[in-house]
Amino acid sequence: MANERDEVHPFSDRVDHPYWEGLGAGELRIQRCAGCRRWSWPADWRCPACGGYDMTWEQVEPVGRVYSWIRTHLSFVPAYAELVPYVNVLVELPQAGGARIMGLLTGTEEGLRIGAQLAGSFRPASPRTADLPVLTWSLAEQVAA
Repeated sequence: MANERDEVHPFSDRVDHPYWEGLGAGELRIQRCAGCRRWSWPADWRCPACGGYDMTWEQVEPVGRVYSWIRTHLSFVPAYAELVPYVNVLVELPQAGGARIMGLLTGTEEGLRIGAQLAGSFRPASPRTADLPVLTWSLAEQVAA
C-alpha cells in the first residue's frame, strides 16, 4: 500500500516542476541556460536564445519590482471569490535578468505603482491553491528619507 509520500506530484512531468518543488521548499527557482546563461521564464525545454537543452534552475531572492498590475473584480476561480477585488502583480526580478513572474498582492495597496519594490512570501499548498505551494507578493517597506 502506497502512502502519501509515494504519490507522484501532478506536475512531475512538466518543464516547470523544479519551480513548484522550490516553492514547496521555500525557494524561488528560475530557469537559466547553462550554456549562454540567459534567464528563461516561463520555463522551456530549451533556451530561446542559443537553442541549448542544458537548462538549470537557480535560486533567486524573492524580491522584485512592480512591472505592471491589475485589479480583478470578477471571480474567475471559485476558490478566490471571497477575495474579490484583488490585485495581481507582474513582478520583474532584477536578479534574474529581468524575468517577470505573476503573483497575488497581499497586504496593503498603499504605494502600489509601477516600479514599487516587492517582497515575496511562500505559502503552503492548500485546497484554495489546487494543493500547490504559492508565492505571494507584498509591497516592501519604504525607508524614510
